[in-house]
Amino acid sequence: MSKVEEFEELRPLLFSIAYRILGSVGEAEDAVQETWLRFDGSSTRPASAKAFLSAAVTRISIDVLRSARVRREEYVGPWFPEPLLSDPYQDPAQAVELADSVSMALLLLERLSPLERAVFVLREVFAFEFGEVAAAVGRSEAACRQLLVRARRHMEAGRPRFEADRQERHELATRFFDALKSGDVDGLRDLLAADVQLVGDGGGKAPQLAKAVMGAQNVARVLGTVFPLMSRIDVTFEPHEVNGQPGAIFRDRDGKVLHTLALDVLDGQIQTIRTVINPDKLGHLGPVADAWAVDREVKQARRRMN
Repeated sequence: MSKVEEFEELRPLLFSIAYRILGSVGEAEDAVQETWLRFDGSSTRPASAKAFLSAAVTRISIDVLRSARVRREEYVGPWFPEPLLSDPYQDPAQAVELADSVSMALLLLERLSPLERAVFVLREVFAFEFGEVAAAVGRSEAACRQLLVRARRHMEAGRPRFEADRQERHELATRFFDALKSGDVDGLRDLLAADVQLVGDGGGKAPQLAKAVMGAQNVARVLGTVFPLMSRIDVTFEPHEVNGQPGAIFRDRDGKVLHTLALDVLDGQIQTIRTVINPDKLGHLGPVADAWAVDREVKQARRRMN
């Protein structure tokens, strides 16, 4: 098998590792490309292409993440990973198995250091042996075990892992979007956890909520009020899985991407609703709408109703 063939066979794995560490489609693709350059430029053929390439893409991703942390610390508002409708390289048969691992919540690993994040992804998501993890991150097996313990502790300190099965999530999402489409505030409230949060990532480059909206009544009222106004100016949505969770893409009247929405489901209720409206994070999904223009139209529609 040629180098090119070996690399292309492993590309899905390399992209998956990089994306789960970085949370950025563009940065992940750049990391995979840099990995190919190192592989192609190597004068010797490694005994295991998988081990070599996995280690290379992990180390490149760690370096990128370290440099990106400064930018993310200065980021305006919440920082969410770039939305993926599905892993572009993932075999459909693997989608169910990896859906939770690529969920929006699991990718919110900002509480982990770059090394903890890499070890967590390699071990917990891809089930690498500790020897392989150690080789990939350039640390001893003992150090990797400690890194994993710390990473698990940090993750357990956050919200619990999602336990809802795919069918339950699908049914709940269908009811949610039906209620959203009709502006049914009571119907929305019945689907939301009492302490639900509605949070958005605009990065200061698009209109968004000034702060998170908390509580079932408040979130239901906001959603049940805003979407009917958006419908009046021909904003539509298409249900999709977004980062492994039920969600949707919202589009303006010209079909351009306005934002994505993802639902975190646990215990039969929606716990968190996350939107990404930062145009820098939506370009890989297609032409991006002018969110400021849409916002102005929504406000005009509200004034006409009043």
